[in-house]
Amino acid sequence: MSSLGEHDLAHLLATYGYWAVFAFVGVESMGVPLPGETMLVTAALYAGTTHRLNLGLVIIAAAVGAILGDNLGFWIGRTGGYHLVRRYGRYIRLNQPRLKLGQYLFQKYGGTVVFFGRFVSVLRTWAAFLAGVNRMDWWRFLAFNVAGGALWATLYGVGSYALGEQIHRLSKAIAIVVGAMAAILIIAVLVFLRRNEARLEEEAERALPGPLAP
Repeated sequence: MSSLGEHDLAHLLATYGYWAVFAFVGVESMGVPLPGETMLVTAALYAGTTHRLNLGLVIIAAAVGAILGDNLGFWIGRTGGYHLVRRYGRYIRLNQPRLKLGQYLFQKYGGTVVFFGRFVSVLRTWAAFLAGVNRMDWWRFLAFNVAGGALWATLYGVGSYALGEQIHRLSKAIAIVVGAMAAILIIAVLVFLRRNEARLEEEAERALPGPLAP
């Protein structure tokens, strides 16, 4: 499905309209690697060139798909994902102190991950699931999720509609820059965690004393 081309997406838009936007963005947000962002861009271009779709409704369909899909991904992570990690995490060196550290970090920085993750391809697919696995407070998750999903859908929808075919060239360049910055940031975070793991685990224990929730 991720190999679908623009012609295929345009055909789906012609057949299913806003539901295609909603479904692709929603399923991608749940953790399945579908081209949700490409579908949004294609739908905005389709609206601008054919006028068979309304741009405002395209944006709403993408935003609602992003929000609902992320929430489903969050609850999958919070229920099944969390219990899998609790049970089998030790086999991949995710012991209780490290699991607690993950929860602590999502308590502090989870909102940033959820909001900005909407604009980074890999994080857009997995941020909600990881927030659920790390037991982020749902109301806090929802606030950043709604803000990020609405802004993402609006920026990409309006930008694609206004720029027309130029958006493909620009979006590729932006994706490369954002992807490189995200990779550098992730590496820096991993190095920081590696060097400060013991201290951060102590902070996590003070913030979340006792055993992890079952």
